[in-house]
Amino acid sequence: MQEIYIETMKFMKLGSKPDQFQNDGDNIRYVATELATDLIINVGDIKFYLHKFPLLSKSSHLQRLVGSVNEEKDEIRIDDIPGGPTALEICAKFCYGMVATLNAYNVVAARCAAEYLEMYETFEKGNLIYKIDVFLSSSIFRSWKDSIIVLQTTRSHLPWSEELKIVSHCLDSIASKASTDPSRVDWSYTYNRKKLLSENDPLWNGVMKQQTVPQDWWVEELCELHIALYRRVISTIRAKGRVSADVIGEALQAYITRRLPGFSKGTIRGGDTLKYRYLVETITELLPMEISSVPCSFLLKLLQASLVLGCGEPGRRELMQKIAQQLGEATVADFLIRSSNGETALYNIDIVYDLVEQFVMQEHTDCSLGPEFYAAKANVATLVDSYLAEAARDSSLHMSRFLDLATMVSSFPRQTHDRIYRAIDMYLKEHLELSKSEKKKMCRLMDCRKLSGEAWAHAVQNERLPLRVVMQVLFFEHSRAAAGGGGDHTMPDLPRSIRALLPGGSYGSSRSATTNTDDDWDGDRTSEELKSLKVELASLRLKGGAQKAGAKKMWSNENSSSDTSGSFEESRCTPSRSRRRP
Repeated sequence: MQEIYIETMKFMKLGSKPDQFQNDGDNIRYVATELATDLIINVGDIKFYLHKFPLLSKSSHLQRLVGSVNEEKDEIRIDDIPGGPTALEICAKFCYGMVATLNAYNVVAARCAAEYLEMYETFEKGNLIYKIDVFLSSSIFRSWKDSIIVLQTTRSHLPWSEELKIVSHCLDSIASKASTDPSRVDWSYTYNRKKLLSENDPLWNGVMKQQTVPQDWWVEELCELHIALYRRVISTIRAKGRVSADVIGEALQAYITRRLPGFSKGTIRGGDTLKYRYLVETITELLPMEISSVPCSFLLKLLQASLVLGCGEPGRRELMQKIAQQLGEATVADFLIRSSNGETALYNIDIVYDLVEQFVMQEHTDCSLGPEFYAAKANVATLVDSYLAEAARDSSLHMSRFLDLATMVSSFPRQTHDRIYRAIDMYLKEHLELSKSEKKKMCRLMDCRKLSGEAWAHAVQNERLPLRVVMQVLFFEHSRAAAGGGGDHTMPDLPRSIRALLPGGSYGSSRSATTNTDDDWDGDRTSEELKSLKVELASLRLKGGAQKAGAKKMWSNENSSSDTSGSFEESRCTPSRSRRRP
């Protein structure tokens, strides 16, 4: 098979006589010869003073127009000629035998104008249409760069370029070259080759070593195309079936990143909304069906752009379905989708809820899910817990939305409940107005038995938590230390007054201990008893906190003193006061 060469631009010279076209001001073009002109052709504001014989001998259309004029000096108007005055001048120079150069930028205009003027081979042997068609098939459509340029210029000459099949020939040429085995592609220069070559590339006998052509060698150069043409190119490439879905996905990412300002940073503002909306909707429509052909982070950015630009609901639903299938790959940074302008909430938790809900529904609708879905559930649980910790900073986040999202993944597997504890702690810190019962609802989301030693050390000193939760944390840590024979979970014995608060004297499972009724949580305690319990609990906090600080220095924080206002997240990164003092 023939190799594909990415070479310099092709051109063709028509005629051999010197160019004798001259200007008389801005609106008059004439041929400087000894013979007086006998034909005036108007194209827009431009007048061409020409001669009948060379033009009428090659243009059937001009011959008919001139024959219908009854004036002394023939003057006609052809404002609708494709390509305007520039294209007419090329055709006129060909008729005179003067030098005219065709290239990828003007060949479409010349071909459409020649068709308009009916410069057929049947009318005159060796006419302009025949010569341009030979140039297109033998040079332009064999060149990668020229095919792209010509395709771009066809937009200015519709519907002529479409009817003459110039567009379809360009599409097929580009798609065939993009679908070629990279081992048979030889290039002189492309964006990707420039990217691959570095200053340290080795030389062999003074010549740069041969570089392997990557699968996506064509991706960047197609980014120059208008979105309407790009859509047709990608569709044609996919129809040939020789390019993988991963490369198609990479091409779509490169295109929208180049064409939509702020997309990569998730900050799309201003600009031509209609234009950008059509761009996002088109890229969404072109996404491959294969799962993971594009990263989940890209899909989430596309979703955010869709929300900002107000794209159509059907395309957005399809996009969300794709995201749900890959939700286990997402990161918290990808998930932080900003709310629309005018909304009080900082983050769009509703769209996150819908995504997680679609992920959960897969388990009920798709019978082909394997073990990888279980791993994805664990990742999604981690993702949602971490997301809630970030969203909880927003003082306008309603507790019901927090609870709804957290509850949806409450049964998902987790190694620890540290992240959901951090989310709860952050919400309590930012929403001081919560009542006691509301705090209890929040705390039921976590399993005290699944807190790590670091989280335990923070929880037992956390005055934002309900008293009963703190005591449950103490009890389970005490039970774990006793079951392990001490180890690094050494705990002081729990006083009877604190043990008595555990419902029914039964310590049961972790889940039963974290889902008690409000009556169980509150108990029938007098103010004096509660005061006494708080004193004993404070003592346990100090003892437990001191023991934990020795085991985990990296978790030492301000909460080891009487100041317990710091969140769990702050305790993980704030150095102790003693270290910060000189």
